[in-house]
Amino acid sequence: MTFSIVARDPQTGAFGIATATAGPMVGALVPHTRSGRGAAATQAMTNPYLAFDALELLDGRDAEAALQAALARDEEAALRQMIVVDQVGRTAAWTGQSCIAFAGHLCRDGVAVAGNMLAGPEVIADMLSAYLLLKGKVDFASTLLGALNAGAETGGDIRGIGSAALRVHGAESFAEVDIRVDWSEEPLVDLQGLLDRASGGPYAEFFSTLPRRAGHF
Repeated sequence: MTFSIVARDPQTGAFGIATATAGPMVGALVPHTRSGRGAAATQAMTNPYLAFDALELLDGRDAEAALQAALARDEEAALRQMIVVDQVGRTAAWTGQSCIAFAGHLCRDGVAVAGNMLAGPEVIADMLSAYLLLKGKVDFASTLLGALNAGAETGGDIRGIGSAALRVHGAESFAEVDIRVDWSEEPLVDLQGLLDRASGGPYAEFFSTLPRRAGHF
């Protein structure tokens, strides 16, 4: 039903998520980040508490340990899918056996991708390849969105795409980029438009004036 990527920018330490689905408002429940902790995307039969728990458990645990401890609290873990990246870039993933095919995930150092109800395994394979190809060549947010577009071009969600979201969270308690398209005929096009507005012109100047208090939780 959803395909997502989570990553840690090795240059800045920021965490990022990009996600898309056929249904509305994917940005409301799937992407979760926390400054100094990590990022998690929770999907399939979405349980936001899995992400809340995993990010809390990253205090003193690595991504895999936090993921497994969070899953242990969920009696319906077989219906869930989640990917996590921790504060130093270690990744972990879970695809429950009851997720609708094609469902799967891929993990590398600093990045993880996952999806369910997809056109096929090439969706997440192309997402990962696109991320690795773009990394360091364009800004972090554009790298994440490029990976999401690659998955969509390979077939994405078999039902199509109705909503999408992108988040980048650095040292501050608030996210640097937190944009979403809750319902659209072309959500990825609209998401790109929002990113362009946020990163250029007077809007970028406004965001640059926001107060900074790194490390505040």
